[in-house]
Amino acid sequence: MGASDVLIACVGKPSAGKSSFLNAATDATAKVGNFPFTTIKPNTAVAYVPFDCPCKKFGKEKLCQPRYGRCIDGKRYVPVKILDVAGLVPGASEGKGLGNQFLDDLRTADALIHVVDVSGTTDQDGKETVGYDPINDIDWLRSEIYSWIFNNLKKRWGNIVRRHVALKAPIGETLQTQFSGYGSNLSMANRALDRSGIKEALENWDDETLGRLVDAFLDERFPTVVALNKIDLPDSDKNIDRICRKYGEQRIVLTSALAETFLRKLHKQKYIHYYEGTDRFDLAEDQESPSEAERLKPLDEKTRSRLEKVQDLVLFRYGTTGVQDVLTRAIELLGLIPMYPVRNINNFTSGSGGRTGGVFRDCLLVQPGTTIREFAKMVHPEIDKYYQYAETVGSRRLGEDDLVSPEINVISFKTSQEIKPPQPSSTGAGSGGGPKTGTKKDKDNKE
Repeated sequence: MGASDVLIACVGKPSAGKSSFLNAATDATAKVGNFPFTTIKPNTAVAYVPFDCPCKKFGKEKLCQPRYGRCIDGKRYVPVKILDVAGLVPGASEGKGLGNQFLDDLRTADALIHVVDVSGTTDQDGKETVGYDPINDIDWLRSEIYSWIFNNLKKRWGNIVRRHVALKAPIGETLQTQFSGYGSNLSMANRALDRSGIKEALENWDDETLGRLVDAFLDERFPTVVALNKIDLPDSDKNIDRICRKYGEQRIVLTSALAETFLRKLHKQKYIHYYEGTDRFDLAEDQESPSEAERLKPLDEKTRSRLEKVQDLVLFRYGTTGVQDVLTRAIELLGLIPMYPVRNINNFTSGSGGRTGGVFRDCLLVQPGTTIREFAKMVHPEIDKYYQYAETVGSRRLGEDDLVSPEINVISFKTSQEIKPPQPSSTGAGSGGGPKTGTKKDKDNKE
């Protein structure tokens, strides 16, 4: 994963609410239906993850003009790609349902959002039912991905061991040769080996040892947030309580994708002003002397009744629909750091020749452990080619091997030659070789 090349896959059994979640998180229009395999081919869309923008720290909120995404009162919404893949059914690792396609789709994902119908109104195949225990779905998704990887390794294990012994290769390199097809790299393979705690020589591994390795690899390669969806349905409460007790709350988020979609729709139609990620919205009667552009329309009784129901069953009880929280939790699991490359470290602009064009135009999501010089190359390859030095706020110079961090996330690069940026993409969503999230690498913000 490079700078901002973030792809989060929305996974789960059919009819759990994956497409609804995608629509709620992105304003996409994925096909939604309460029957299996409504999603046949993966839908992709752009979601926006909130971060604290440095414009607020430096009192420049009114000058902040993101190239992609938006900034509202110092809250920066950075684009990331969301993939809604085909629903998974038991036996997917053996090719049942659309299992082969589903597992292949996962190869490109950096993190997973596992959408679970916590109401128990869909069975393991995604068909309507009552009283289904959703606690089954959490272990079952992992077991299918585990079986997919374990069985692939097991089939070739004899050849893998013979090659490993013949080449006298480090274990991590041998494992990476096998894991590369799942989107791994050598660092990830070594972290999985460390996490597993395995000390034995690879040629002495049995099935139990190999299983420990696969478990550790899953944790490294596919960090997962569990989105317990449909929290406003009658049987959800008792299921939520049991699931949280069994799995803890660190990677579990309570969500109502349909409530979020409804609130966003009313906001877009100017019936309410909805503050995303909160329990707050304004109605027409709450406004005092609004401008014509900001004036809200009055609600009819039917819509008002639906809105009050969303308030009672979701917002007042849980404080949020949870959709934005799921995205934030996924980025936290990946440990990504928002980085702001600028041309002028004193006024934080990105233009040249006296052009300002706003401050903090660009934001890239970067992996922890990235050096300043590596980040320079991510912003633009020619910055690396003509690199002289980098500096941060206060004109403090940084070493090439210094690491990016939340404390050092505003950086200006000085080069021996002027860097002319390519023309911006018209789509703003990662075309032309820019980051997949739309925060392009072809900056105006370099020196």
